[in-house]
Amino acid sequence: MSLLENIESPQDLKALPVDKLDDLAVEIRHHLIETVSVTGGHLGPNLGVVELTIALHRVFDSPREPIVFDTSHQSYVHKMLTGRSKDFATLRQKGGLSGYTDRGESEHDWTESSHASAALSIIDGMSKAFKIKGEDHRNAVAVVGDGALTGGMCWEALNNISAGHDRNAVIVVNDNGRSYSPTIGGLSENLGRIRSQHGYDQLMQEGKKRLKSMGWVGERAFDALHAVKEGVKSTVLPTEMFPELGIKYVGPINGHNVGALLHALSYARDYEGPIIVHVVTEKGHGFAPAVNEPKDQMHSTGAIDPVTGVAKGKKQPGWTAAFSEELLAAAAQRDDIVAITAAMAGPTGLAPFEEKFPERFFDVGIAEQHAMASASGLALAGMHPVVAVYSTFLNRAVDQVIMDIALLKMPVTIVLDRAGVTGSDGPSHNGVWDMALMSIVPGMRIAAPRDGARLRELFNEAIAVETGPTVVRFPKGNLLDDIEAVDTLADGVDILHYSDVDVDSDTDTAAETAEGEEIPSVLIVAVGAMSTRSMRATTILEESGINVTVIDPRWVCPVAQSIVALGADHDLVVVIEDGIMRGGIGSLISEALEAAEVDTPVRHIAIANYFPEHASRGEVLADNGLEPTAIAEQINQWVEMLVEEETEGQF
Repeated sequence: MSLLENIESPQDLKALPVDKLDDLAVEIRHHLIETVSVTGGHLGPNLGVVELTIALHRVFDSPREPIVFDTSHQSYVHKMLTGRSKDFATLRQKGGLSGYTDRGESEHDWTESSHASAALSIIDGMSKAFKIKGEDHRNAVAVVGDGALTGGMCWEALNNISAGHDRNAVIVVNDNGRSYSPTIGGLSENLGRIRSQHGYDQLMQEGKKRLKSMGWVGERAFDALHAVKEGVKSTVLPTEMFPELGIKYVGPINGHNVGALLHALSYARDYEGPIIVHVVTEKGHGFAPAVNEPKDQMHSTGAIDPVTGVAKGKKQPGWTAAFSEELLAAAAQRDDIVAITAAMAGPTGLAPFEEKFPERFFDVGIAEQHAMASASGLALAGMHPVVAVYSTFLNRAVDQVIMDIALLKMPVTIVLDRAGVTGSDGPSHNGVWDMALMSIVPGMRIAAPRDGARLRELFNEAIAVETGPTVVRFPKGNLLDDIEAVDTLADGVDILHYSDVDVDSDTDTAAETAEGEEIPSVLIVAVGAMSTRSMRATTILEESGINVTVIDPRWVCPVAQSIVALGADHDLVVVIEDGIMRGGIGSLISEALEAAEVDTPVRHIAIANYFPEHASRGEVLADNGLEPTAIAEQINQWVEMLVEEETEGQF
């Protein structure tokens, strides 16, 4: 058996001879590449922390001493060393291993959220609890990237940790110079100066050249270069790294030298008080295609060739690319358009904008709150900011959207990528809260395009609004086929489909009525990308003899008056959306009909009030009844109830 196959827990790792740890690292890298190339996932970050994770579990006593990974996308090696290596074929699959730490999987997993910059606050609280309980020698360990340190929450935590001189909080800074893309700002420059003082930058460049020229063979040569810096330099650098905090600093440590890591982490384990261990690693280390990938060093991949790193499958036009093209066109016409990202220029489609309009592009690091408040400042000074973030990360900046943008009626356009169900990235990455959150903001306008053509239209309508904020949301993945409207109402609502079904009295349908009675009519309000599924469900409903009108509001908030009028003309309104049911667009439409004293019943098909587990986007939507057949079956049941109970007023 291989070394990895024999490891079921950190205790097995501790039993290995030290001279076998480098061999174990080689096996882990091979296993990572072979499995993630099939399932997809965060390959580059995990290749970069192999030796570091081995050393952490060798030195600390997990789970008694918690190891908290910030964002935890780099926890694959941790999972392998805690007994889950045999399950990696199920990574990010429904019912399989999560791509992040998961408390339901293992006692070694302490957190589940995959949002950045929270780990230091978590271990601050843990170390306080250990102190209260009299467990003075129990460490709480956080592994935080240099990219995550650009988030303000980290510095709030450091301010508190530094006050706990008698608490054992170990902060491991995994410095690879990148988040999704190269880390920006003064902190990054400071870390870079420290690396340069110790010769790391030059070694990294030499190692990259070796890997590029030698492929797999170059891994050993690269490790040999790093070994030149073997040993631990333990210094306090309060004026260079963490001004005036007074936290012990150790480093920089070669993050690919197990011996140096064991030495440094053992020192940190036994140190009384908070301590920072600065570890320099390389994203994608040991896999030449990742190391040499210029954009993000394979931060997150789909299925790839395990040798060449080339993506498998044909690339289709995506929502993000369509937005990117439209933003460039708008910026070419308007000098006031500026773009803001929170460390994700590539994933949110802003990289081409950065290249063409560098003076109007701002990467603020992993700092969504700052991004929104800074956008307010730009708008106050006469610009029109476009802030592009993943929908799930908008959650962190709701206060700034409300108080710094909406309250001031600032013309800021917030573009939400990966809105709705994202699927395999798991509970904390789904973007199912944005419509419920943003719809409560006074003056907010929310657009949900159904296809690429509508994305282009709605984005341009959004940036034309100068009286307040706008949101444009779209899902993850490939563009859907364009659906042309059969009619567009005066307030912009698109009619996608009318039906007029004649019901044969001999037809065995779920909606069969007594002779002479008119079949109930259903108004389907399809929100954004749910239009395609709604149209497919309509075909099934018409086969059951049900009259259906399908509309796409385009602007889902505020509710258009034509939707209220249409609701009054139908017997049942069904709102279909890929956001949470509670407080979503269905709730808005119900309130609008009630306010207008329209008594047409409203029903919702949406995401239930829970955290959807990792699975494909299609699987999660199906689990929530958002698959065409399920939509049709549910509406059929409601129509049956309406037919049976309308005379009694029970529906």
